[in-house]
Amino acid sequence: MPDETPADAADGGPESGAAVATVFVKPKRARPFFGRHPWVLDSAIQRVEGSPADGEVVDLVTHDGQFIARGLWNSSSRLRVRLYTFDAEQLLDHALWEIRLAAAVALRQQLGLDNPEGGCRLVNSEGDDLSGLIIDRYGAYLTIQVTALAMAERLEPICDTLERLIKPQGIVLRGAERGLGKLEGLHLPDRLLRGTRPDGPVFVTEHGLRFGVDLTEGQKTGYYLDQRDNRQAAARYARGRRVLDMFCYSGGFGVAAAVTGKASAVLSVDSSPGAVALARANAELNAATTMTVEQADAFEKLAALQAAGERFGMVVLDPPKFARSRATAADALRAYHRINRLAVDLLEPGGLLVTCSCSGAIAREDFLVMLSGVAQRSGRMLQLLECRGAAADHPVNLHCLEGEYLKCVIARVA
Repeated sequence: MPDETPADAADGGPESGAAVATVFVKPKRARPFFGRHPWVLDSAIQRVEGSPADGEVVDLVTHDGQFIARGLWNSSSRLRVRLYTFDAEQLLDHALWEIRLAAAVALRQQLGLDNPEGGCRLVNSEGDDLSGLIIDRYGAYLTIQVTALAMAERLEPICDTLERLIKPQGIVLRGAERGLGKLEGLHLPDRLLRGTRPDGPVFVTEHGLRFGVDLTEGQKTGYYLDQRDNRQAAARYARGRRVLDMFCYSGGFGVAAAVTGKASAVLSVDSSPGAVALARANAELNAATTMTVEQADAFEKLAALQAAGERFGMVVLDPPKFARSRATAADALRAYHRINRLAVDLLEPGGLLVTCSCSGAIAREDFLVMLSGVAQRSGRMLQLLECRGAAADHPVNLHCLEGEYLKCVIARVA
């Protein structure tokens, strides 16, 4: 790490981590930040003293100047400041990022998820006090997804630390989710950051199953690690059942149901040709001989199965994010209602519904209320058996409950 000079520390240079400007919060708007919520929206800001460049360090203070926290500025984003420390003596320098990264890696080791043959989320943004940074490990490779401009500008020291802590064969950068890059002023193409790029899929072990992960073309950072334990939970109910797995992506739920769960038959469906090819390859890799994979639009396929009088003992719904903001939550809940109603109509009496939402804008309570509406409209009783979330390597910072995005409900349909 480069040595800091006294001048660096005095002028708030990029290596110092000291604030270059002061952001004043409007009167009566400071309470969430004293509660350590890390997001400061533009609507909460009264004024700014100084001229911070995007990505620079600023101090957040009350309207009358009392220190609250220190964070990173982004004039391009409605989320104007991301807060990283509530200690006035703590600098946002390279040493802090190294401490935070080391703590995140240590937690995964404590969770027993440091298997070099497996996959694991090493850094979960706000959940690890590193807002805007997501890092996943797949075997000997790391993938990074940056959702904050300030973190994009600190990729080099972050990669330096990761190479010391993990010693990966390669570090691959994945672009931000659709629309998020524009909101943050991020323009980061997928690229190799360090080391070598894998020649093809990287294979990881999950609960005794093997999955090929495409680190360069796959969704998110290559695989849905957050559903790791939910796939096994669903598989426990699959024995002897005919299973329909919608939005199957790489086939995780279907393979677990067929191999671990001993389902009598599994039909996995996805609209993406690439996902279908990957799911078929993973079914073959795990000798899931009772599993077939089909390319189709989910809503059209569900309607066609219903029209044909098909029935299943289990239906799994793991759709993409229907709501990307609170403004679209109502429309998303209607879409969730429609697709869950179609699924319920396909279930035989006593069948299992495994339904998921990865939309952070949809609260867990609202998702359950939506399912209550499905029960009422269908005239069938839904018995809630399990209400699950993301795996433990996706910790939620309870100062920022918006980080609890994944809902996975397992219900019996009478």
